[in-house]
Amino acid sequence: MNLFLSFFDLITPVLIFLIILFGLHSGVNVYEAFIRGAKDGLHTVLKIMPTLIGLMIAVGVLRSSGFLDIVSNVVGRFSALFHFPGELVPLAIVKMFSSSAATGLLLDIFRTFGPDSRLGIIASIMLSCTETIFYTMSVYFMSAKVTRTRWTLPGALLATSAALVASVICSGLVR
Repeated sequence: MNLFLSFFDLITPVLIFLIILFGLHSGVNVYEAFIRGAKDGLHTVLKIMPTLIGLMIAVGVLRSSGFLDIVSNVVGRFSALFHFPGELVPLAIVKMFSSSAATGLLLDIFRTFGPDSRLGIIASIMLSCTETIFYTMSVYFMSAKVTRTRWTLPGALLATSAALVASVICSGLVR
């Protein structure tokens, strides 16, 4: 076991060393390339910052206003027909916008129902197999200056729906 832990501790430094070695071998000024990449990354962060702040504020407002509880009650009645617990509807909605806010909701579910409960297991599986759709689309499309997203959103919503169904099915396999 200690051998594996030592191996995993060395992966990152060895990988960085190999990249630098490859760059030097290829005749690339590694330091200049690093600085140029860091500068480009900083410009990207500054361009997407307003979008990120807007998403974080929107999630905070939805969570603190009680809107998610109302949606949970309304949609929960419909989702119960498909064996998807209404208590997890807010988590499914928030995850599409913010992973950190979804983690906060997950901790609330753990406190209320327990991590080993059916809801805790479904929520854990759900968070690990869904994506922050709107965050990802806004960040990547904005930085790449994509204006026509075409089928990205419908495809992402379909994949998220499949992940939600899979999380319910897989939770039954875990128990």
